Amino acid sequence: MAAEFGKRLALTPTPIPGLIVVDLPVHGDRRGWFKENWQREKLGALGLADFGPVQNNISFNDAAGTTRGIHAEPWDKWVSVATGRIFGAWVDLREGSTFGTVFTAEIDPSRAIFVPRGVGNAYQTLEPDTAYTYLVNDHWSPDAEYSFLNLADETVAIPWPVPLSEAEISDKDRHHPRLTEAVPVTPRKVLVVGAGGQVGRALRAEYAGDQSIEFTTRAELDLTMPFSDSRRWRDYGTIINASAYTDVDGAEKPEGRVAAWAANVTGTAALAKVAAENNITLVHISSDYVFDGSIDRGYTEDDAVSPLSVYGQTKAAGDAVVSTVPRHYIIRTSWVIGEGANFVRTMVALAERGVDPRVVDDQIGRLTFTSDIARGIRHLLTTGAEYGVYNLTGSGRPQSWAEVARAVFALTGHDPSRITPVSTEEYFAAAAAAVAPRPRNSVLELGKIEATGFRPTATADSLARLLSS
Repeated sequence: MAAEFGKRLALTPTPIPGLIVVDLPVHGDRRGWFKENWQREKLGALGLADFGPVQNNISFNDAAGTTRGIHAEPWDKWVSVATGRIFGAWVDLREGSTFGTVFTAEIDPSRAIFVPRGVGNAYQTLEPDTAYTYLVNDHWSPDAEYSFLNLADETVAIPWPVPLSEAEISDKDRHHPRLTEAVPVTPRKVLVVGAGGQVGRALRAEYAGDQSIEFTTRAELDLTMPFSDSRRWRDYGTIINASAYTDVDGAEKPEGRVAAWAANVTGTAALAKVAAENNITLVHISSDYVFDGSIDRGYTEDDAVSPLSVYGQTKAAGDAVVSTVPRHYIIRTSWVIGEGANFVRTMVALAERGVDPRVVDDQIGRLTFTSDIARGIRHLLTTGAEYGVYNLTGSGRPQSWAEVARAVFALTGHDPSRITPVSTEEYFAAAAAAVAPRPRNSVLELGKIEATGFRPTATADSLARLLSS
């Protein structure tokens, strides 16, 4: 056996992004040898994330020179050798600047390689009775889409140890296309759920023209109904859940309570199950209403939740469900302003109609514009930031609702003194229906997301831009 005994477990990157050569410790004596062929915890500690293998295949080859064609599969792959030696050739067939990049290496029992989705891989046996084994993180499906490259392509010019004229090759592999005709493998898709809402519309604008993004509205995928969907989920890399029940006061009513739990918890749990089972990153929009607003500082991502209202309870429960998904981002935000009805537009309408409103002045927070939420989500996904909870609001000095109202009046040329500040109790004293309790302090600290390189837009700038458009 050509395997080297006594190696340390080590990862070596290659010119193809994500393609990693792994040295495996092999322990041997006169009886033979032993190795840990895949060890999740140890590999994870070195930086190779668990890719979620679901199937183990073995390819046995009788003769040296048996050559398997260059196939790019729609799944990740861990390839190692059980006995014998192989020459491996890998060609990046993914859409992008590294398309056509080549890497070759010999693989024996003391070496393995991690092959990411979309990288074409081919193997030629160098000894008789060679068997190699591979783990994959998806089951074979007739709907799976592959890309292929001809073994003899002159552009990549793979130096096969056994000339192809002498190798054992299937007819199909001999007739695959040259690089100029190979179909690039597109990235895993992103599914935006709730694309008809305020955040969903902002995501449409943020990802305009990106063909890898799919948008679905409640009419197409209603999370309040028993969840059933025929999508091939392994083709998706990310689900962004922009769907939610947001009628804070309505959730206090019997029918609203049912609807809020159905959308914010049961529906979210269905998405979480899909994401966990298919190694999908789940992005979920949370709320300041998971807190009771009783502390005298801004809330951090690590503060314990303590919701006051039914709506807040459903958002906290949804967050807990999403936190069990291995790859998740929970975006905690407050006082959301986007397309459609919102506080700012209400104040503009009142100012223009000559109404002098009474506005609460004992609830403190920051406005969050949906364009910033969409931009922040894209930033976290693009940079591969650490999974977890991130506060995301506008930046700048926290304000009361009354202060925001005065700013709206001033920016639209109206007298801000027309705003009468009142307490929350005074404002809702005459309410005919059930009113949800609000957190008095909705300020969210932004240090964690800023540490990733994201800069939230100043609330004052976003407000001025909205009212000048």
